[in-house]
Amino acid sequence: MNDPLSNPRTLLFVPGNQPKMLEKAVGFDAKWLIPDLEDSVPSGEKQAARRIVAAHIPLLAKAGKLLAPRVNSMASGLAEDDINALISNDIIGISIGKIGNADEVSELEEILANAERSAGVTVGSTTILPWLETAEAVINAYAICKSSDRIRWAAFGAEDFSADMGISRTVDKTETNTQTAFEPGLAYPRSAVAIAARAAGVHALDTPYTKFRDPEGLREDALLAKAIGYKGKLAIHPAQVEVIESVFKPTNAEIDRARKVLAIAAEAEVDGRGSISLDGEMIDMPVILRAQNILRDAGIS
Repeated sequence: MNDPLSNPRTLLFVPGNQPKMLEKAVGFDAKWLIPDLEDSVPSGEKQAARRIVAAHIPLLAKAGKLLAPRVNSMASGLAEDDINALISNDIIGISIGKIGNADEVSELEEILANAERSAGVTVGSTTILPWLETAEAVINAYAICKSSDRIRWAAFGAEDFSADMGISRTVDKTETNTQTAFEPGLAYPRSAVAIAARAAGVHALDTPYTKFRDPEGLREDALLAKAIGYKGKLAIHPAQVEVIESVFKPTNAEIDRARKVLAIAAEAEVDGRGSISLDGEMIDMPVILRAQNILRDAGIS
């Protein structure tokens, strides 16, 4: 069995300034939660949200939730106080927006190490989920993903990237003959982050789909993300969790075929056969690797 912390498919945001929502999150289907101190919290409520999230972390952890609170960016001047307030053995890691380069990650690591020592948490145990959501971050994506052993996943943020570039989020469905929405302004950065994460051995998480009452649009968007290499997607509403899980979780048919591919490959190796096939398809190393990836994503050894 693979490490369950290495491959979350859905992480659900919960506004950090809403105690009732945090209490309600105990019953959400989502295993992974991101109590948010950043974009969902108005500037005048940042300190209150920090106290509210810190007070609710033990409750959520006791309910079996895996927590990666999102703190404010390094540039905001609030990140260190956020981290000092939230660090504990009850969280898996911290999520942080607008990381632009590896130097910021180094500064963040120092803050985390100091906070861990003060809180009695093993130094180095708190993971980092950086959001790559600026032009600088996209250019530096690989360097960021490789900059720390704490980074086991990375997220692309389309809204902030669009704002940074000064572009509108426009959908063009004429680029392909499918119903999958294509956003020209996001095509390169979205792919670049997924590729950089894969090259760095980091789990890539796609940007949230903001139309939370549009499940079909969410499904199309998630399928596009999966097609370009993302392994999961952020959710902003509990109703999105089931759709995202259904897209990124390997199907029974995919799992069965992957097992058959690996079984045939193993038999061929024992027999010393170099050429093998399954249902008329040649089974070569890329096909074997895809089968291994499917089982890995399904949490099957």
